[in-house]
Amino acid sequence: MTSLIGKNASGYADDGDANLLINEVVGVRGGIGEAARVGRAAAYDAFLRGLLPARDGVALLAVGGLGRRQCAPYGDLDLVLLHAGVPGTDELAASVWYPIWDAGLRLDHSVRTVSEALSVAQDDVKVALGLLDARLVVGDRALADSLIRTAADHWRRTAVRHLPGLRDVTEARWQAHGELAFLLEGDLKEAAGGLRDVGLLRAISAAGITDALRPAVRAAHRRLLDTRDALHQQVGRRVDRLVAQERDGVAALLGIDDGDALLRRVAGDARTVSHALDDAFRAADRLRSGRSRGGNGRPVRRPVARDVVEHDGELVLARTAIGARPDPSLSLRIAAAAAATRLPIARATCEWLAAYCPPLPAPWPAEARAALTTLLGAGPGLVPAWETCDRYGLVDGWLPEWTRLRSLPQHNPVHRYTLDRHLVQTAHEASRHTREVERPDLLLLGALLHDIGKGLPGDHSTVGVPLAEAVATRIGLPAAETELIGRLVRLHLLLPDVATRRDLADPVTIASVAEAVGDTGTLDLLHALVRADAAATGPAAWSDWKGRLVAELVARVRTALDTGVLPEPPAPDPALLAGPLPVVHLAEDRVAVAAADRRGLLATVAGCLALHRLEVISADASVVDGRALVECRVQPRYGLPPDPVPLRADLRRAVAGDVSVTQRLRGRALAGRGAGAAPRVVWHREAATDAVLLELRAADAAGLLYRVACALDEAGALVRAARISTLGGDVVDAFYLVGGWPDDDTRARLEAAVLAAV
Repeated sequence: MTSLIGKNASGYADDGDANLLINEVVGVRGGIGEAARVGRAAAYDAFLRGLLPARDGVALLAVGGLGRRQCAPYGDLDLVLLHAGVPGTDELAASVWYPIWDAGLRLDHSVRTVSEALSVAQDDVKVALGLLDARLVVGDRALADSLIRTAADHWRRTAVRHLPGLRDVTEARWQAHGELAFLLEGDLKEAAGGLRDVGLLRAISAAGITDALRPAVRAAHRRLLDTRDALHQQVGRRVDRLVAQERDGVAALLGIDDGDALLRRVAGDARTVSHALDDAFRAADRLRSGRSRGGNGRPVRRPVARDVVEHDGELVLARTAIGARPDPSLSLRIAAAAAATRLPIARATCEWLAAYCPPLPAPWPAEARAALTTLLGAGPGLVPAWETCDRYGLVDGWLPEWTRLRSLPQHNPVHRYTLDRHLVQTAHEASRHTREVERPDLLLLGALLHDIGKGLPGDHSTVGVPLAEAVATRIGLPAAETELIGRLVRLHLLLPDVATRRDLADPVTIASVAEAVGDTGTLDLLHALVRADAAATGPAAWSDWKGRLVAELVARVRTALDTGVLPEPPAPDPALLAGPLPVVHLAEDRVAVAAADRRGLLATVAGCLALHRLEVISADASVVDGRALVECRVQPRYGLPPDPVPLRADLRRAVAGDVSVTQRLRGRALAGRGAGAAPRVVWHREAATDAVLLELRAADAAGLLYRVACALDEAGALVRAARISTLGGDVVDAFYLVGGWPDDDTRARLEAAVLAAV
């Protein structure tokens, strides 16, 4: 402890008393639930009272979690030292702050008079919100009450004016952190629907604008606090992001079955908070709008669509729509209108639709199908309109399958959303490509249903086909269109898988895709669906090189479908066929080498590229006019491209057989071996024209292609082409081995050599 802790400075008799209280504070970091949080607050209060003797003109106020008695196990202490201009305030503050730091506690602090605190609150809405949670810990109660009452009164009088700016700040935070209800690894505090949004609801309620803290919101808030407490306890430090590897441990602390069940509970609670905040902000908007008209103007009503009217910034049903027998398509039509106009549906309207709108018949009427297409194709308006309808159970009436899909986690590192949000987001992304296809309606429906088989045993692309076809039949599509929806679901991964794992110059590759697709209309739908699916998955699911490979595959398959003739393979770069050997060409994403015809060239080039931290995306090896050619598509492993001068020099020396370069390559590559699940080799005998395909599935690691290519070369295999596909931390590397490789024993020895290299 520092010298500032003493009988005169802090009220402690000696350092032993101080340490005793510190130990008590640290000891209450365990525990989950309301009682544990209140207990932590009581321990902190006792600790702080020992630091500041009660005296006139000075008060120590807690704000934030301590002010609300909702202390997280490893949360901050937010404190305000309030004074009435007494002398020695700086020394007094130091006698409080330093023991807190010495106790290992995080501290957010300020020293202010009442007028200073109010002035800052007037200019900074975050400070104003913080003062709403202010609570006296020790000191002059009259001084503290003066600030607390005045701050609350000031907020009630100015909240409507401050809320638009606060909403802008909040939406920027949402943009940065995403929506907790749909994220697989969301921030429990900062994401939309998280704990910070509950603070906004509390502030809006304190302003008297609306009753934002209804029982469902309070219950959701308690569960989110419990989850945050369990996360702190699981990790042993302050952390608010619920990452995948901690979910099962947090679930166990909370008595929940598993991490998936926890994620679904968090999603439901975040939805409750988000919906309440949307309603509260709209109530504030209506209040401000009324005040701007002096309170006497009548809200504007204007028709938006059949049976749908805009009323005071929200969509409501026209009076003529509420009859003895409502139209079953009414909920879809108002959802489509909300998505198209980007206006919210009034809560009372959603509640009425949930209670009185009859179920849709099977098959759906034409106007219901048209409304669904309008809804799915509305672009940015789709997600909020869909989420509002899902909140009130309307989506379950349209698609009974949605109950299983809602908040379903996706156990894949490239995905950022839960399954339900991913499907809606894919439809949103697909709306960008509707002008590229003959049937935009089928593209949108296929996007919504493409992963419907996930969460069930088996390959979701296969399992999902009958489910998607059942939906298509129920909504009234004819048999041919229903079959096409099933084909989109079954083949939605075909283009990216083939483009990144197969040789696009091989006629067998193009012929097999053309046969599976069948026609150019389906090809266009799949191409649009692939791009939409990737954009809705996350940044790791797509890249410029993958986009180019898919586009190249689509162009070649289109030629085959249009003409019935398989396109010729691309000719090698003429520059590689002229001039003295070796030839090295470098471009932004391409490395090409020509050398004397010898084995091991692919391994040498791959190792040299790994030495310079370049990842190989695809590689082609061939022999033309007695020259061995290797052409690679590459990308920097860590974002920055290497210096081309030493790269070119190393490549020339390496392909010329410089032993020193080879030794550097082997040492660097072996040091970069990765870890993970056991690698696996899969053989494909009919996937190439003049070769057998060996597919390696393993953990990603620097130099992996070099090691495997060396193993293949040492085992006597000649690699004609290679395709490298990275999915999160795993790779699927495909090697085209010249020859038939019919002997089981020979293949087994080669497979063992490859696995040993990995």
